[in-house]
Amino acid sequence: MCEASTSTSCTHTALPDRPTLAAFVAETKLDDLRSCDPLTALRELSKIVYEAFAYEAGVTRADSPIDHVLETRKGVCQDFAHVMLAICRSWGLPARYVSGYLFTDRKSGDRSDPDATHAWVEVFLPSLRWVGFDPTNNIAAGERHITCAVGRDYSDVPPSRGVYKGEAESELSVGVTVRRARAAVSEPEFLRTSQTAPRAGQRRGQFSGLAYDQQRQQQQ
Repeated sequence: MCEASTSTSCTHTALPDRPTLAAFVAETKLDDLRSCDPLTALRELSKIVYEAFAYEAGVTRADSPIDHVLETRKGVCQDFAHVMLAICRSWGLPARYVSGYLFTDRKSGDRSDPDATHAWVEVFLPSLRWVGFDPTNNIAAGERHITCAVGRDYSDVPPSRGVYKGEAESELSVGVTVRRARAAVSEPEFLRTSQTAPRAGQRRGQFSGLAYDQQRQQQQ
């Protein structure tokens, strides 16, 4: 499955040495999904992660291991993405962590915090290339997902990283608002130039196409 892409390397690996993850896989019978085609298995995996964990901010930190969310069954988008990544890689599927934003639709059941960054997973399938799955909301990544960066996990793509110089009591605050963009213009805007009428005795076809363009350039 991974050999179809020369630009993506992967190896089949066993589950990490984490009893909590192995217990979760056994409890939810995730290994049974390996008999399905990859796309079906990944959709079902995203659904299982969505149903198994409650969305609750503040119970984990950016550097919390997946053991914490597996034990408490609570967390946020980055925790659910990390759990799904670990399982995908154990299946031998190339998978990456995606960081960005989501245009949250509460009416459709989105659980994500509309004022926070969002995270989801992309898995490489040879016939479809990189396919996005959002286990936090049990949806496919689509036009509402705004990608900022991709990496192996959160540590590769934090929303901000650098060196701060200033007072010790200072605090960094960032605010981002996501809204729908206006519909794209159906036709591109361009300058319409009227075509000069042909001279008397000249056929219209002689004054069109390349000949017309050349004639106009000579007149400029």
